[in-house]
Amino acid sequence: MQQGNESSITDFILLGLFSDSRHPGLLIAIILFILVVAITGNSVLALLIWGDAHLHTPMYFLLSQLSLMDLTLISTTVPKMVTDFFSGQSFISRIGCGAQLFLYLMLGVAECVLLTLMAFDRYLAICSPLRYPVIMTPRVCLQMAIGSWVGGMLISLMHTVYAMNFSTCDSRKIHHFFCEIMALLKLSCEDTSTYEKVVLITGIVFLLIPFGLVLTSYILIFLTVLHMNSPEGRHKALVTCSSHLSVVSLYFGPAMIIYMTPGSSLPADVDQRLFVFDVIITPMLNPLIYSLRNKEVLGALRKVLWRKLMFIVKR
Repeated sequence: MQQGNESSITDFILLGLFSDSRHPGLLIAIILFILVVAITGNSVLALLIWGDAHLHTPMYFLLSQLSLMDLTLISTTVPKMVTDFFSGQSFISRIGCGAQLFLYLMLGVAECVLLTLMAFDRYLAICSPLRYPVIMTPRVCLQMAIGSWVGGMLISLMHTVYAMNFSTCDSRKIHHFFCEIMALLKLSCEDTSTYEKVVLITGIVFLLIPFGLVLTSYILIFLTVLHMNSPEGRHKALVTCSSHLSVVSLYFGPAMIIYMTPGSSLPADVDQRLFVFDVIITPMLNPLIYSLRNKEVLGALRKVLWRKLMFIVKR
């Protein structure tokens, strides 16, 4: 009994999205719907890319990695939130909090790096088509994917270990729906101003600089597309790049507001809404944006559905 009490003292309480909600039932239904769509969309997109030989290109390989990251990201936060809602308990252990923090930061950094590499891939494909197959070999694509994942792990490990070592005061209530680093720092009894500057610098390195590189790539792509003689080629390039640019804006926009606002001056409710967009809504929208506007992905999906239909008819 004593051991159980001791372990409960180290637990945190996630106040979540539902504490101030007037319609928590409706909110949880919407979140569950988003979770199902996100898991289905990202899983189907990744399986289509791996299973269809026509989609075995650098762009789609990197896109499959993005789907894996989105799938893991939404699975890191939403299932815990849903479980807490239905169980009526919102406790999370210190180890569980650290694990959630590590996974979120790892995936966040990895997506920043991957989206930048995807922009570079499109730049080479459109602006330097002759050099593209020489540079973007399967080995280079694999190195890009591994670099994104490993880079995210290393940066996340550093921040997670440092943040979890801050001593906390009497309050164990985290004003968030998951163990987010800035929300966790607010519980600390120590001066965290220096570390918050480190978080800001990290934000500049992994958010502002990559976003600048992505924008530069697409400005150069746009200028190249304007000089294309083929209307069909111009349309295909613009559709592909506009999809990627939409995803980049959805991801980088809220993240830059959250982590590059000095002194964590955002109100708690605004902060959580931005995270809902970044952590829950964006992973759902990404596969929809890439699939609905992409003829090759839609064609691969039609082939799979047609084969399934023929199999059922023959039976």
